[in-house]
Amino acid sequence: MIRRDIESYLKRLTQQSRVVALTGPRQSGKTTLCKSEFADYSYYNLENINTFNTVTADPVGFVETNSRAVIDEIQKYPDLLSQVQVQVDERGRYGDYVITGSQNLLLSEKISQSLAGRASYATLLPLSIHELKNADLLCDSFVDQIIRGFYPETYAADINTDIFYERYLRTYVERDVRMIRNISDLSTFQRFLGLLAGRIGQLVNRESLAGDVGVNAKTIENWISILEASYVIYRLRPYHVNFGKRLIRASKIYFHDTGLACHLLGITDRNILENHYLRGGLFENMVILDILKNISSGMLHSNTKLHFYRDNGGNEIDLVIDNGKERLLMEIKSGSTFASDFLKGIKAFERASGTASKSVIVYAGQKGQVGNTSLVNWRDMEVCW
Repeated sequence: MIRRDIESYLKRLTQQSRVVALTGPRQSGKTTLCKSEFADYSYYNLENINTFNTVTADPVGFVETNSRAVIDEIQKYPDLLSQVQVQVDERGRYGDYVITGSQNLLLSEKISQSLAGRASYATLLPLSIHELKNADLLCDSFVDQIIRGFYPETYAADINTDIFYERYLRTYVERDVRMIRNISDLSTFQRFLGLLAGRIGQLVNRESLAGDVGVNAKTIENWISILEASYVIYRLRPYHVNFGKRLIRASKIYFHDTGLACHLLGITDRNILENHYLRGGLFENMVILDILKNISSGMLHSNTKLHFYRDNGGNEIDLVIDNGKERLLMEIKSGSTFASDFLKGIKAFERASGTASKSVIVYAGQKGQVGNTSLVNWRDMEVCW
């Protein structure tokens, strides 16, 4: 089993909270992690029809007779949380329940209503670069790594990634999307997914997408919200600071897994990706989402926020990492050779802010130093922290 960086963080939460809510994408490894880390807990999966029927037949009795329990896929029966609230208040113990769910929106709404002040959150995303490297499973080439993606199942078994992602997509579209919101035309929604993948790393223009898909801009925003809620996409928002410049207001879209994005784009081998217009965008996607995984796992402070910076003059920084005390400016380039124009956005930001910032370039080349800027290979990003 691949060790997950979130393990120690998850254990700490159970010592500080009555309920721990573990969310994350479908197939990110939540069940495997819970069974391993909480082996002394009772385990119940509400996707199992027999378990579901037992629980829904007598939810009060189920909760009263079960403590120190993992309840998996809680979104299948979110009303159970009301009974959990009653019991944890009466018992007053920490770590009594670990609940999991694949849908952030539904789970968060119910927790805010039923478990306010009683639950701590954790998010398990697909495998990180650090986790794969520790398991000696990281690809040598970022091109191969992007296509393969980061879902645990593709490493736990000798599975064809095309088959995995097609099955994943079908399950997601046909089951999870309909649970969050009733979408009648699933084929149009799936076409929208493919068009969105083609805009990775670009500013999102809802009107343009609406015209391409054949729906209105409000529908596009609703669909983007669905994809965010179910951990398919990540919306990177702009960094808003008052430097006396007009700043871009639109967000950028990235996929939580590059393998799924490649599947949607029809990128099946390294030759296609090497010559694809999204080669740089997918590399950027991989790096940014890996940093998000470091935040989710507790390797970076939970207060850390991710943004991009762009002013109306076209000066841009791929990623601004801000933990409230200091910020790190990061440029992400898929090339293996340093070029002086890699520093253009960093210099523009420093001129606008009037202060020097810690900065790093993550790329496919060798580590090094250019002035105050560190050069870091994508396989070794943990040195940034």
